[in-house]
Amino acid sequence: MHLRTVTSALGIMTALLGGAMLPCVTLDIADAREEWEIFAGSAAILLLFGTGLVVLTGLRPDRTGAREAFLLTVLVWVALPAFAALPFLGIGMSITDAMFESISGLTTTGATVLTNLDSQSRGLLLWRAILQWFGGIGIIVTAIAILPALRVGGMQLFKLESSDMSGKFMPRIEQIATQTGLLYVLVSIACIITYAMCGMTTFDAVAHAMTTVSAGGYSTHDASFETFLDTPAIFAAIFYMIIAGLPFSLMTLILFHGRWRLLTSDPQVRLFISIWLSFAIMIVVLQLNFSDQPAFDNWLDGLRLSLFNVISILTGTGYASTAYDSWGDSTTILFLILTFLGGCAGSAACGIKMFRLEIAFRAIMAYSKKMVSPHRVIRIRFGGKLVNSSTLQSVMVFVFLYLATFIAAAILLSLTGLDSKTAISGAATSVSNVGPGLGPIIGPSGTFQPLSDPAKWICATAMLLGRLEFTAVFVLATRRFWRG
Repeated sequence: MHLRTVTSALGIMTALLGGAMLPCVTLDIADAREEWEIFAGSAAILLLFGTGLVVLTGLRPDRTGAREAFLLTVLVWVALPAFAALPFLGIGMSITDAMFESISGLTTTGATVLTNLDSQSRGLLLWRAILQWFGGIGIIVTAIAILPALRVGGMQLFKLESSDMSGKFMPRIEQIATQTGLLYVLVSIACIITYAMCGMTTFDAVAHAMTTVSAGGYSTHDASFETFLDTPAIFAAIFYMIIAGLPFSLMTLILFHGRWRLLTSDPQVRLFISIWLSFAIMIVVLQLNFSDQPAFDNWLDGLRLSLFNVISILTGTGYASTAYDSWGDSTTILFLILTFLGGCAGSAACGIKMFRLEIAFRAIMAYSKKMVSPHRVIRIRFGGKLVNSSTLQSVMVFVFLYLATFIAAAILLSLTGLDSKTAISGAATSVSNVGPGLGPIIGPSGTFQPLSDPAKWICATAMLLGRLEFTAVFVLATRRFWRG
């Protein structure tokens, strides 16, 4: 295995992470906050360490492939959160809390242990937003941009991290990095402008745009998006959360290549929008017709809140505009189901993903027909294309690993002393990278701060497994991988 090339790539990304701290230094200096020294010191450490790795290993390209891509994928998501935790350690957080906040940020989970956000330095709040923006799709774009020069399998890494089924939608890997990255930046800028036009301050607009387009959910306020509940920003957030849940490969083809028909012809996009609207309408109907104490005053108010909270949980963004876990048991169950589903493949969202849901459903239907007619030849199609056996197998393996990880995490959390509601929703929200769970402790009105250290590490591990989509980690755990 060519470890030198992997180490060099990791060094470049570490140095870039250190450079991303510089805006936080500038902001805290402008605000006369002492935290600027923490960010300056952390940035210096990462820049020196990252540059040192590159110098020591050199940039001489080696022939590398899938094994190096697997290793680099896991190393990036394990090492970068540790480096990104330095500012949190600097403000006095424990190692557990600092790692939890950092992992939650980079995996775009959005679960937090920080309280009193309104009194924190703007540099620290910006750092949390930068982590989520970088983790949304920035890491993979950066990786596939630098890996061709090191002859690491950039396309292999793209598929490993993003689970994008669209394949190589452009002829050159550099085009994928350039156009996907450009799209990500353009959407982010558009979101900043929209939020500012909706009444947010410039700082709030920048921070929330970063955590919206990345489907992250970190806010600059303890009340999360409830702060902007009575402003048009809630509708802007709905729009950009939908964008975050769509395939970036699809949006790239639409925006840069004019293939607008793909927006309505892609089956996972249709399923994504259908689930969003269906769940929002179901919640409004349940509240206004079957609840003794409705959470809404009328249909319009209910639809506004439901559309926002449903898309927030479905994409894994995790913004909260109200304590939706107090809307009754039936509504709570719907939100728990949404936690598992996720957005489209190749998007900033996590979860099971739409294409896997549809393929799994089609596979179950095909198997049912096969039971009735054993000799019947049944082909499974997705988007008009035949689904081969390897793709079907990967979907089934993913679903199994997903559910197994969720069950294991829920059991382990319950063993730490948490009640069943908190343990189950905590496991679900962590493995799906959503953010808020259910109940008074980790619900939309709470934080993960009251959890014990073992419970926080369980959640953090589940976040990493969910963001890595399990397979890469389990591949590294096999003896055959290290034997070559």
